[in-house]
Amino acid sequence: MINQTKNTNYKALISVSDKDGIVDFAKELVKLSFEITSTGGTYSKLKDSGIQVTDISKKTNFPEIMDGRVKTLHPAIHAGILAREPQDDIVLKNNGFEKIDLIVVNLYPFMNKVLDPSISEEEIIENIDIGGPTMIRAAAKNYNRTMIVVDPSQYVETLKIIKTGGNNLKFRQQLALKAFNYTAKYDGDISNYFNQKFGGNDQYPDNIHLSMEKKFDLKYGENPHQKAALYTQGKGSLFYKRKIQGDTLSYNNLVDALSAFECVNTLDSSGCVIVKHANPCGGAISSSNLNAYKLAYKSDTISAFGGIIAFNNPLDSNTAQEIINNQFVEVIIAPEINNEAIEILKQKKKIRVLETGDQSQYSKNLKSLGTSFLLQDSDSAINNKLSVKKVTIKGPSKKEKDDLLFGWKIAKYVKSNAIVLVKNKQVIGIGAGQMSRIDSVKLAVQKAKDMGFNFDGCSLASDAFFPFRDGIDLVAEYGIQSIIQPGGSLRDQEVINAANEKNISMLLTSIRHFRH
Repeated sequence: MINQTKNTNYKALISVSDKDGIVDFAKELVKLSFEITSTGGTYSKLKDSGIQVTDISKKTNFPEIMDGRVKTLHPAIHAGILAREPQDDIVLKNNGFEKIDLIVVNLYPFMNKVLDPSISEEEIIENIDIGGPTMIRAAAKNYNRTMIVVDPSQYVETLKIIKTGGNNLKFRQQLALKAFNYTAKYDGDISNYFNQKFGGNDQYPDNIHLSMEKKFDLKYGENPHQKAALYTQGKGSLFYKRKIQGDTLSYNNLVDALSAFECVNTLDSSGCVIVKHANPCGGAISSSNLNAYKLAYKSDTISAFGGIIAFNNPLDSNTAQEIINNQFVEVIIAPEINNEAIEILKQKKKIRVLETGDQSQYSKNLKSLGTSFLLQDSDSAINNKLSVKKVTIKGPSKKEKDDLLFGWKIAKYVKSNAIVLVKNKQVIGIGAGQMSRIDSVKLAVQKAKDMGFNFDGCSLASDAFFPFRDGIDLVAEYGIQSIIQPGGSLRDQEVINAANEKNISMLLTSIRHFRH
């Protein structure tokens, strides 16, 4: 252990890829009577900064070889890190080795190289660190005597602890914990890269390694009595870039916000979607954000209360003011929010305001199944390129087809069984999460009636096939004249015949959009 007594010399080994703050840290260590040994680029940087530093080859009596591939893999280094007190003192003495009290190491930036398309495979492989993880693990294993620092953010607290004696066991344990998490993530990244690179056509390998870091504590989980925190695969792996204002987010806020974000970004023009309890309750496309919001809100003014509002265009001040005047809202999401809109939203300081920036769709998604996980292809069929087939005698008009495709996009984000009624690119009724499709039709119709909509020119989207003709018969009673659905039922022809009898046009997509 480090004991700050007069005229005591301590040994530190520093070898870092991330050199942020290392010079200042090393200078402070020298003031605290540390002798510093270093390697390669770190050695040069410290020496050029006027710090007395010893090249590692002087300690090992062996040069760095193979372009630096072998430099720290030597008993003089690892015995000095792993030595226990007092039982290993004689071993060190007999071999002429010295104890190393402090290891400051961070690793080659492997993932930075992987994510850079200009980097060759050879250079990526060269950025698999070997000696660094070995030193880190050795020091972490021997945390009772050897301190291990892997992150520049730890420098200030480490110096503070050393100045007060260095014997804070809890702090040493926290350093070791951080170190093992660090090397675990590093090895996981390498394994995942090899799975992807050398796993052939198998996109679902036998093993995947998830390394999650805590993003922030949540207000609560699904219910206020459930504590929760959000973990992500890296610092930038959330669907929003910036939280501008508002109360602490809960799990439900995040689930609803993600659903709204994904849904609105499938829409053309100026689109607005309002989500409540993970289901869209309103949505529209119009000539401006303001008009789109007004129409989306009118889809279901009751359910919109306390909802999540998402836009696919920058949020302007007029729309922000309309929201403030109109309704209670939990979260507002937009790719960009101008300064005037931000000032207006400050009137309601608890509203969570999220700016997403430009975000691409995920190619895969991960869902928890108790203590297991489902990894699956994202349901990312591009609706604008959707190949639809007319199966009825009557075909939809241009207006009806536009409404059908709009409704199809909304239905993708409604819990199955899902029915979406649309008129003039405005949602007018949604039936979500019912145990039978006929019940979803009834609920969607009732919602539309409750909001005062009429069904002239109304179109219907269904996330899955109609198993019986009863849904078509009910739709016909309200004058709905066009339907889009996947098809695939044993009774498809019966359903198509019913549509023909009722003079309803029908398109089949051959793609189902169940959402659970």
